[in-house]
Amino acid sequence: MLGNGELIARLLLGAALGSVIGFERERLSWAAGLRTHMLVCVGSTLIMIVSAFGFSDILGADHVTLDPSRVAAQVVSGIGFLGAGSILLRGEVIRGLTTAASLWSVAAIGLAVGGGLYVASIAATIIILIILAGLKPLEQRYIVSKQQRRMQLVVERGSLNLRVLHETLGPGSARIKQFVMQHSEDSAELDEVQITLSRVSPAQYHAIRERLQAMPTVHNLHEDAD
Repeated sequence: MLGNGELIARLLLGAALGSVIGFERERLSWAAGLRTHMLVCVGSTLIMIVSAFGFSDILGADHVTLDPSRVAAQVVSGIGFLGAGSILLRGEVIRGLTTAASLWSVAAIGLAVGGGLYVASIAATIIILIILAGLKPLEQRYIVSKQQRRMQLVVERGSLNLRVLHETLGPGSARIKQFVMQHSEDSAELDEVQITLSRVSPAQYHAIRERLQAMPTVHNLHEDAD
């Protein structure tokens, strides 16, 4: 059985490691932030401690066996409801998958701390933090940037706004990252509109472009190659 000092130390370490991951999510203003990740990690640490040491007083009884992995397995599957609560569907865009994965990973870190695997839990925390914070700039630069398309439109004055775009594009409007409109210098009756689409496939871009070109108020549309 663990001593009180060791037990408290494991719980505090679970809270500390969970806070490292939670702070990164809190920085991005996600619902599952600092406190949620800390609670998940401390809770899973305690569950693992109870699973491994909480039934030691009855191990000597006849026909009694103990399998600590069974409780740990329930944590892995049970944490899914928190992950599901952090996933949002906005049109055709799913957001929150990374936060759901971080909650699941924090639960695993807590189980490792509860089982006394300190090196593994600290190493996992560092690796997860690198994945969440360190790889994001690279993803933005080399992957997301290649999935962005920018269009320049010339439309009749006041005929195009975000509401009209949403009605015209439907779920495709969720791909709009930026919408900029200014009065045309060539005509007082025209507006120049710049639309930036994010995470859009070639097929999706073609469909969006066709719908915009079919609008009677659109006089000209061409892709901005930056």
